[in-house]
Amino acid sequence: MVEGSMTQGAGQGPEVERTATLRDFRVPAYVNETGPYAHSTHPSETLPPTGDGYPDAYTPTQRDLPVINRGDTLQATVEPAPAPAAQPVTGPGPLYVVGDVHGYLDQLVAALQEQGLIDSAGQWCAGTTRLWFLGDFTDRGPDGIGVIDLVMRLSAEAAAAGGYCKALMGNHELLLLGAKRFGDTPVNSGAGTATFQAAWLLNGGQKSDMDRLQDHHLQWMARLDAIEAVDGYLLVHSDTTAYLDYGDSIEEVNDTVHDTLTRNDADECWDLFRKFTKRFSFRDEGGADAVRSLLDTYGGTRIVHGHSPIPYLLGQVGSEDGEDTAGPVVEGPHVYADGLAIAMDGGVTMAGKLLVQQLPLDT
Repeated sequence: MVEGSMTQGAGQGPEVERTATLRDFRVPAYVNETGPYAHSTHPSETLPPTGDGYPDAYTPTQRDLPVINRGDTLQATVEPAPAPAAQPVTGPGPLYVVGDVHGYLDQLVAALQEQGLIDSAGQWCAGTTRLWFLGDFTDRGPDGIGVIDLVMRLSAEAAAAGGYCKALMGNHELLLLGAKRFGDTPVNSGAGTATFQAAWLLNGGQKSDMDRLQDHHLQWMARLDAIEAVDGYLLVHSDTTAYLDYGDSIEEVNDTVHDTLTRNDADECWDLFRKFTKRFSFRDEGGADAVRSLLDTYGGTRIVHGHSPIPYLLGQVGSEDGEDTAGPVVEGPHVYADGLAIAMDGGVTMAGKLLVQQLPLDT
């Protein structure tokens, strides 16, 4: 069974259109103004002095003012205004990661609120916090499109507050893109003929998601990065070494994935989906070495991934289709592979827990 994990990037919210401001040039206030200068008087038309020595409504000019000698005035010392206090240099905000969501919008909202990242109205309230989703927003759960809409909106709100909300591409994003683009077009699966449509339905595809899927959702998913490095953590969706097949640097991997999707070849996209679906590379004997191969190539001291539910990694009984009513017990992320790997898929699809976790871990 296929299981899997924004945006890049991406952080990846809609760009705000800026409107140029028109400056309001006004006519100086003294033009056409009534007052003592409304009607000029010819020099020969001298007004007779009044009791004060000046004509009515006359304003003395500099010539008429008395001369004040420097010795007649009291000199006051004016201290220069103090320089404003230097503002402390603030670094990046705290870092959070989110495991697989799979359409469970209500659980996602509750988990983000519990961590203080969104308020009771669902708006970003975390300031400069940096939030990363590890992919797999749709399928299995009831509202995948609602999840994508929320992540896209939070991306814009976080950016406006000085933080960010970004996302990685999971295998279910590739699956949904393929089902929409290629439908029942046959592809070479390596084990016979397959179609994206059949694979999508087999792996929890929701008709309500497909019916609500729009162009901006497709564009957003297609632009997501596959791998990123943040604060010494290598962030990926899948617990696989297949990323090494696509480049020797983070930039090269992401460019190769984007180029593959841009070429829009069904067989190429299927091969990309198939490789991103692989799992358990870090779990068994040699798992730590597999993690090190990624860290040595792309950098970082620990890898953080989704994709494989923690109950699977622990050998607990559970079904991704939610058939096990008891449900697994997931308290938080699972650290394994000699402490080099952090698993973040809490198994929400099998009545587990949708994980939102601040890094570094407490222990």
